[in-house]
Amino acid sequence: MADRRTVRKVKRRNPNLRLVRNNDIEREKRKGGQKEKVRFGRGKRTLILSAAFLFILTVLIAGYIYILQNYTVTTVYVDGNVHYTNEEIMDMVMGGRFGNNSLFLSMKYKDKGMENIPFIQAMDVTIEAKDTIRITVYEKALAGYVSYLGQYIYFDKDGIVVETSTERTTGIPQVTGLKFDHVILHERLPVEKVEVFDEILNITQQLDKYSMSADRIYFDSNYQVTLVFGEAKVALGLDGYMDEKIMKLQYILPSLIGKKGTLDMREYSEDTKSYSFEQE
Repeated sequence: MADRRTVRKVKRRNPNLRLVRNNDIEREKRKGGQKEKVRFGRGKRTLILSAAFLFILTVLIAGYIYILQNYTVTTVYVDGNVHYTNEEIMDMVMGGRFGNNSLFLSMKYKDKGMENIPFIQAMDVTIEAKDTIRITVYEKALAGYVSYLGQYIYFDKDGIVVETSTERTTGIPQVTGLKFDHVILHERLPVEKVEVFDEILNITQQLDKYSMSADRIYFDSNYQVTLVFGEAKVALGLDGYMDEKIMKLQYILPSLIGKKGTLDMREYSEDTKSYSFEQE
C-alpha cells in the first residue's frame, strides 16, 4: 500500500511523469533489437553490393589491360588493293584511337562499307594472330576510264560512272574514241551505242584471262577496235571472233615488245587465221 500511495503522491507533484512497468521495458528492448537487426541487414547488403561492384570493375580493368598489351599489331598483310598502296591502306584503317589494336580493328571493319574513299567498296580486317592482321580490300569494279575536262572518269561494266579523279590508276585501260558531251557521277556515260560497254568488258576480261594489259582501247567512228600496247597497235576490227583474236594475240604480243607499228588482225577468223604487221 505504501508503494502505491507513494506513486500517487509523486504523480500529484508531477502530472507529466509516465509510469514505466517492467513489461514496457522489455518491449522497448525488443524493438531496439529489431532496429539493430534491420540496420545490420542493410549494412550487409550494401557491403555485398560494393564488393560485387569492385570485383566487376577489377575484372573489366584487368581485361582492358590484357587486350591492350596482347593485341597490339606488329604485322599487317594487305590484299586486293590496286589503286592504293599498302601503306595508304594501313593509314586509312589504323588511324585514330586504338588503331594498333587487332581486336578493335576486327570489330570496327568487319564487312564495313567505306564512305568518301574513292575506288573502295569495303574493307575487312581479320585477326591472323594476336599481333597480326590481314586487311582485305574490296575495290569498286572498273572496266575502264575516259579522259574528260582534265579528269579521269572511271566506269564499270555497264558504263556507269563510278569515280572521277585527277590521278590515273595503273591496270585500268583508257578507252578513247567514244563520243559524249557530259558526265554525271553514278549515271551511264551518254554514248550512242550502249552495247559498246559489253564489248569493253569482254575485251578486258579476255586480256586478263591471258595475263595481258592494254594501255588503251580505241574505237573508231564505226566502233572498230584497236588495242594499244606501248608503241605497238593491234587492230582487231569489229566484234566478230574477238575471243579468238585475243587468244592468238597472247602468242604474238611478246614479239611486238619494243616495236612501233600495227598488227592487223581485222580479217582473222577460224577459217583464215590471217594477220600481218606493218612496222613504222
